[in-house]
Amino acid sequence: MEMEQYDTLTDGDMIAMANEVLTRYLPKHQGEATLICRSENATFKVKTATEQFALRIHRPDYHNALNIQSELEWLAALEAQGFVTPAPIADAQGTKVQHIRVSDDDLRFAVLFRWIEGDMPTTDIDPEQFEPLGEIMARLHLHSIEWQRPEWFKRLEWDHASMLSAEGHWGHWQKVPGLSPQDIETVQHAVDNIATHVHDYGKEAETYGLIHADLRLTNLLFHKGETRVIDFDDCGEGWFMHDIAAAMSFYEHYEHMGQWLNSLLQGYQKVRPLPQRDLNMLPIMIMQRRIQLLAWVGSHQQTEMAKSLGDHWVAETVRLCRDYLDDRWKVLKHAV
Repeated sequence: MEMEQYDTLTDGDMIAMANEVLTRYLPKHQGEATLICRSENATFKVKTATEQFALRIHRPDYHNALNIQSELEWLAALEAQGFVTPAPIADAQGTKVQHIRVSDDDLRFAVLFRWIEGDMPTTDIDPEQFEPLGEIMARLHLHSIEWQRPEWFKRLEWDHASMLSAEGHWGHWQKVPGLSPQDIETVQHAVDNIATHVHDYGKEAETYGLIHADLRLTNLLFHKGETRVIDFDDCGEGWFMHDIAAAMSFYEHYEHMGQWLNSLLQGYQKVRPLPQRDLNMLPIMIMQRRIQLLAWVGSHQQTEMAKSLGDHWVAETVRLCRDYLDDRWKVLKHAV
């Protein structure tokens, strides 16, 4: 059975749920909850008289309690190594992962985090600002390779099948509205081509491991010359090059994308030099990510992000698949 891909509760329902969850915390952590956004989860800003916090309520059928506890374990390990990460807050009973029983068939989880200060970039970002993103991304990957995880640690896997197959975590790309039979054929050819490349690439420890998996503009913060990464909700097992591809998310067709990628790679390779084999995979990973996002758009049409893309975004995706198949998509022309 195909899982539900988007939360069906109203914003009002979610706000009421947030206010109920906050009563479990110490008075100093309770405040006014304002809904910021909804996607795989609902995120709230909680403002008290002296502080701000971020409350995240997960949708059902995505992560279980062990998955979320595993995310928090990685965040704690990263913080211990000097990364600025959203630290979880325990409730009055010392519990960090809240269980919310909405109905017999609807169990949800919530976590309250300390607020991370910073400004979120837009598409007007100076391409040079992708360089520090590359540096912090490389540091995350080095930490992932070296970190000894607990035996109980468990996160989602982001491989070709879990992204692009009919059983993908975000649904199936063929279900997005607006695709003609010819479009579906074009995208399918790209999917098949990508499958061959990633199979040959493999999943060795130097190429595949624990990644953020959603390092895009909306999950970055700039604060006093420092680049910070937030929202580790999608972190899981995947290709390190997928993290680089994800930094281009939704804007793979954007005219400055090549400059963004060039700057990111310059920063990344200051910390973790990449062999040519990895660089050769980037166009494939970026195309794979774009089709993964096509699946997300199809299954999350109610979200503000999906609505904001406009009808042309799907057509641009098909065009990118055509260019990719014809070897006309030179995404690395500025980066190598």
